[in-house]
Amino acid sequence: MVKQVGLLSAGCQPWNHDVCASSEDRFAYCATMAIYVYELDVKFNEFKLVSIMTEHKKTITAISWNPRDRNIIASSSADHKIIVWDVAKQKKIALLENTRELPRSVNWSYHELDCVAFISGRGPLYLWYHNTNKQVVPVKETQGFVSNVCQFRWHRKNVGKVAFGHEDGSISVCLLGSKSQKHIFQPEPDDDDEEEDPVTSLEWDPLSMEYLLIANKRYGVRLVDTASLNVIMMFQLPSAAAHIQSLAWIPNAPGMFVTGDSRGGILRLWNVSKMTPIENIKVKQTGFHALQVIESSVDNSLDEEEDVAETTINHISSTSQTLAPTSTTHTRFALPPARVVCTFLDGGVGLYDLGRRKWNFLRDQGHIETIFDCKFKPDNPDWLATGSFDGTVKIWDINTLQAVHTSAGNEGIIYNISWAPGDLNCIAGCTGKNGVFVWDISRTKIIKRFTEHGKGCVYSVAWNPKDSRHLMSCGADGYCIIRQLDGKIVQKYKHPAAVYGCDWSPHNKDMLATGCEDKKVRVYYITSSSDQPLKVFSGHTAKVFHIRWSPLREGILCSGADDHTIRIWDYTKEQCINVLSGHDGPVRGLMWNSEVPYILMSGSWDSSIRVWDTRDGACIDTVCDHGADVYGLTCHPSRPFILASCSRDSTVRLWSLTSLIEPIQLNLICSRQWTDVIGTPESAMSLGTPPLLTGKASKELKQQIEELTKNNLASKLQLFSKFFMQPQGTVNLWELVSVVNGLSDSLLSDQYKNGIMHIKHLTLYKSSEAQELEMIKMSKFGGGIGTPSKDERLLEAARIYIKLGNIQRYCELMVDVGEWEKALSVAPGVSMKYWKSLSQRYSDYLVKKDSESCVSYCVALGNYKQLVKYFTKRGQLSDAILTAQAAAEGSYPPEITSSSNESSYINGCTEESSTSSDAMQLVIKSMENLGEQYYRRGSPTLAACCHLAVGNIQNAMSTLIRGHELELAVSVGIVLGDVIQYVDYAVQLLSTRCERLGKWDLAIDMLKTMSTCDRYIVYVCIKCAASMDEINSLHTKAGLPSMDECLVKGRELQSTDILESVKYHLLSTAPETGLKLGLVYIKDKMSNSNWQCNDVKDMLQLISCIQTEKLHQHQCSQMKDELLTLSCYIGALEAIRQGYHSIVASLLTYTRYCLQRNVDVPLTDSQVSSELEVWKTYYHAHKKRTTEESTSDEKSIYHDLWRKAGKKTCIISFGPDCVASSQLPSHSDVHISCLTDKRILGLAYFLEDGKTAMSINEAIMWAKVNPFSPLLSGVRLNPF
Repeated sequence: MVKQVGLLSAGCQPWNHDVCASSEDRFAYCATMAIYVYELDVKFNEFKLVSIMTEHKKTITAISWNPRDRNIIASSSADHKIIVWDVAKQKKIALLENTRELPRSVNWSYHELDCVAFISGRGPLYLWYHNTNKQVVPVKETQGFVSNVCQFRWHRKNVGKVAFGHEDGSISVCLLGSKSQKHIFQPEPDDDDEEEDPVTSLEWDPLSMEYLLIANKRYGVRLVDTASLNVIMMFQLPSAAAHIQSLAWIPNAPGMFVTGDSRGGILRLWNVSKMTPIENIKVKQTGFHALQVIESSVDNSLDEEEDVAETTINHISSTSQTLAPTSTTHTRFALPPARVVCTFLDGGVGLYDLGRRKWNFLRDQGHIETIFDCKFKPDNPDWLATGSFDGTVKIWDINTLQAVHTSAGNEGIIYNISWAPGDLNCIAGCTGKNGVFVWDISRTKIIKRFTEHGKGCVYSVAWNPKDSRHLMSCGADGYCIIRQLDGKIVQKYKHPAAVYGCDWSPHNKDMLATGCEDKKVRVYYITSSSDQPLKVFSGHTAKVFHIRWSPLREGILCSGADDHTIRIWDYTKEQCINVLSGHDGPVRGLMWNSEVPYILMSGSWDSSIRVWDTRDGACIDTVCDHGADVYGLTCHPSRPFILASCSRDSTVRLWSLTSLIEPIQLNLICSRQWTDVIGTPESAMSLGTPPLLTGKASKELKQQIEELTKNNLASKLQLFSKFFMQPQGTVNLWELVSVVNGLSDSLLSDQYKNGIMHIKHLTLYKSSEAQELEMIKMSKFGGGIGTPSKDERLLEAARIYIKLGNIQRYCELMVDVGEWEKALSVAPGVSMKYWKSLSQRYSDYLVKKDSESCVSYCVALGNYKQLVKYFTKRGQLSDAILTAQAAAEGSYPPEITSSSNESSYINGCTEESSTSSDAMQLVIKSMENLGEQYYRRGSPTLAACCHLAVGNIQNAMSTLIRGHELELAVSVGIVLGDVIQYVDYAVQLLSTRCERLGKWDLAIDMLKTMSTCDRYIVYVCIKCAASMDEINSLHTKAGLPSMDECLVKGRELQSTDILESVKYHLLSTAPETGLKLGLVYIKDKMSNSNWQCNDVKDMLQLISCIQTEKLHQHQCSQMKDELLTLSCYIGALEAIRQGYHSIVASLLTYTRYCLQRNVDVPLTDSQVSSELEVWKTYYHAHKKRTTEESTSDEKSIYHDLWRKAGKKTCIISFGPDCVASSQLPSHSDVHISCLTDKRILGLAYFLEDGKTAMSINEAIMWAKVNPFSPLLSGVRLNPF
């Protein structure tokens, strides 16, 4: 019911060494208690998050990938556990508990198949055979170390050889069965510094049996020979301030390795033959923590032309054209093709493409510790603040899931945060030791500190939402303090024990409530002269942690406690009115919904989020995707059905709650009365009443809509879609809809340029952006501290201009930053005259600098006079004479002039240039590729934006429908117009949602909004499970005869119109007769050797609507089995032509299961078995992009399947469905799909037995081609 729609991943922890690992096309890193696994998506050449694995209850200390099996990874942690994981199935396959000491490092042994080695402190090293005898064996050669081990590495070739790095800076080398060399190569001590110089990284040379690369914190990097105990090379860093934190060999570049600095974020490239770095690349401001190299595979297709060129040049002479060198000049060394996984001390994680010198992706500022609180900014629903154990407050843009602001840190533990009300750009935080602070985001600094609580913990802080002068806090000292921002104490309430929670009443600016360790809830009134509470509520049996007032019901508040319960209190009645039980741990996060008065969300130490109906205390839904304690929950009033949560697993997750109020959205689409949408808190609280919106935001939307004069329905749908839908892409989509509808560009928001733009705006907005960047030239200083430098802004502007085709502006900006050669290399693209002018300017510049490089430019320009003058000035008279003589003999080139037929070049475009149709097709194709990438990522809204950007409304609508954004598709389609078929299709699917909710009359109303709805209204009436009177009433609403009249009509039409006869029989009191007639009709059609799917589709859809309870009757048992068989088989054909190829094999498999029930249908098991095997062969070959030899029989069977499937009739584009956010990995129990036997990524859909599951994408595709459950029970599948 509650769907995850966004994930802010945790950063990489900076405490332990081996927290980053890679294996072929995967890499992993550790947050505090979770392992994040990324995998390469070959189609789009990008790494995607595929798994989050959590089982450890304390900090993970190390991870290591199995060198023989890319699916297996081992992890160790501070809870004295070692776990072996299967990454593909996201589950643990072995567990070692209660290791004697805390395992600091873990590594797979190369000489044993299933052996995990781990070490603690000073050893010894233990070998754990996790898969065979389960034994843990100590290695005697590794005993007796005198310094703790930081990390260790097995030699990949020299079996049984292992190196250890120690905290005292030395290393030890052991060969199992031989004598060990302990504490060798210890750095020379510094007389001024007695602190140890630990080993920060060590790696065996992959090309040597004895060489080892070592990095010490201060001593630097050494290549040593462990056999002769000699230092082969002592590498030199550019400055004494530089320190190496991590290093890694580059697999496809022998003798080369990279290092990461611990302070400046500098990635250095080295060769073992040279003591200084080959290249130094500043990739980030923050220092490195760990790095790993993933070997890049070179795309051969990119080198085809070069290969051809090489084969055609067979003879090389002194006059041959010079081939391009394999490396560039000394100023720009050609880096080897490799991807470097980089983790940083601030928690940042990125993948750096060394060959291309750019980030593939960079998650810059993730929290590295428990996130205790999260809050939306009152005046900006796109900004979410988080406060963490790591001592920082971060502000996130939930549209991009990127951090936009980060506090300086060093605050200690931040337990709670609170935004200043309104548009005040400040946030208050409370800490473990440093009291309360106020951070001014605009000024990026702390502007106030309050220390009235002393040195104890301050657990909660709350800014008064109705009076920005008052700030409240409570803490371990037992006080709740209300102060003004100038520091003046307004009230100070003493409690008998620590106070953990406080909250202001949203209805009375002077009323507040607190939760105390003494298990009581207290209510205070600050204008009272007394410091005693007005009310004290008792009932909890353990400490009360959080308090929340209801935003909609005055006098109602809730409290969460360590007794695992939530209590609802009525201040006016002075009593507890409900107790919510269900959590298995202490309750922490609490959040009332700001629109539906009875909905309350809670988070707990049991890692779950629960949604409650406080009218009767029922738990509506439970979400277990967080991997640890859930501390903070928050919603924004203007987007009340998007919930944010934070946890000890260091993640922030976004959830959609729209499924809780589905009838409201459906009522809006059906244009029902406002009373079916908006009500009062009192009316909504009646048990059994459908959900109603009762908050301030919805009332303001209603008022805004009623004030509009035109297209009221379109405006209503547009405004409410922003109110209900997840933020990512929705606003962008509506702006593109407005552009397509002809909205003036001046009415577009400032954020439009940051999203997906319509192609007509691309060059315009990018030109404007480049001009803004150029404005820095007018500034004497840069952009300020923390902003890009002047040169960086000009380079970015130049990059934009060159992409826009404005070569001249590119050249001028490159000259501004001193990149003359780059400017000159492309200047002929403007004109030869411009190139000559630019060359002359550069020549003059070089002459002025007295640089000898000017010689070549003077010669190229034919400017021998300037060259003679230059040599004469330098006293090189012989060179001056030589130059003059060569010019006199005509050896110098003539002066270059522009060609007479050369077209003028203005702003980067020739006068004759025009946009060709080929170029436009390329734009459209590129945008479609981007849309496909977004769609596969589970972002159908952004994918639709891509299609709208090129004016392809049909593809945009199709993408929204395939992504299951049905309400949004209907709303957008109505506003755009001219896509009535797509709107009808989406409405038809929404009507099935009404059926699932039991809203049969709403389903009819929904279908009546379609252009052609009669057939689907009939389907609804057939499926309706109700009393005869209720069904007859529904028939009347649908304009159909009563059930008895339908029976008469069905009998009358039996001999003349079989389809109509079946329809009326199914609508009557004898639907089994209609089922029987329909089955006979279908089997008769299928007996024809040339039958196709379209021949039987309409009849099969009709009889499949029969009520489930009728199918389960004994007299229908045989017909039920026949119906299920035909539904599976014809569903497989339908899946083939719809592009749902991933479920075709499953449908054919279930057809075989049905055939085992001895059904009377024109299909045989051998026939279906052959079709199944052939389909699997062709499908897997297509997935692997391989061509396998097929027999003529196999080809015939394959082509016959496609013939029977027939041409696609559905207007929706070909291909699989991909529901929004269905690609987000989950922490919850791993579920295996009953169709594919593979782990379900994202939301699982459970079948009627409550155990069997399939992915939500599989469920939707299955239901579209076969309405019955794969369990073959006859129950209808409805995942819509």
